[in-house]
Amino acid sequence: MEFQDRILRCVDCGAEFTWTAGEQQFFADKNFKNEPKRCKNCKGKRASRPAGANAARERVETVTDCSACGRETTVPFRPTQGRPVFCKECFQSRRVAGAGGL
Repeated sequence: MEFQDRILRCVDCGAEFTWTAGEQQFFADKNFKNEPKRCKNCKGKRASRPAGANAARERVETVTDCSACGRETTVPFRPTQGRPVFCKECFQSRRVAGAGGL
């Protein structure tokens, strides 16, 4: 398959950048499915951010009822429907009892 240079638009800054035929060949050789979304400048800025910087973006806290004891508790995630949610005490006791895989 012969590749030709393509012009893409960066999702961060909106600038146009060239995705060269050589880069496309590299992507094909590595079986990458998605074309690049960012120009080299924005990609470099993103890579130089400290690890975990995007995790501080939004902390989700959900008030729910413990599946074991029924007490109201707050968890640091959005519960998945159909899966049990435990308060800290019930979670710790299940963990010690070896039932953490449920």
